[in-house]
Amino acid sequence: MRIITLADVEYGAFRLAQETLAYDEPIPDFSTRFPHRLESCVVIPFQKIGGKYLYPTLVDKAAILFYLMIKNHPFQNGNKRIALSTLLTFLFMNERWIKADVQELYNFTMWIAMSPADFKNQSVAAITQFIQDHLVEL
Repeated sequence: MRIITLADVEYGAFRLAQETLAYDEPIPDFSTRFPHRLESCVVIPFQKIGGKYLYPTLVDKAAILFYLMIKNHPFQNGNKRIALSTLLTFLFMNERWIKADVQELYNFTMWIAMSPADFKNQSVAAITQFIQDHLVEL
């Protein structure tokens, strides 16, 4: 399994979101990010405790990555768009993709963004299920 790095986020996911998902609210330059927040979002899915991954599967890692990229707000603007493009970049790097239409992805992303922080575990479980239901091999 390939991990996603800060460079992958900057040169892949961030640029993808900036160039294709700008809409009426442009995404500011990458240098305006909140560095420690972004780094934690990228590192947490791959953490180990006692030699075992906290998030053992590709889908588990993808789900927590997506959740953290939305909820931790590592960017001044465009967090939901960058979260989606980061999720897709990570899955693509691992020869997978989400087969869903744009409206379904938008609705799901907005639902996660509006979910209360107290329901983190339920939200991550919902993301896991969404990914499993829509995951395809490339």
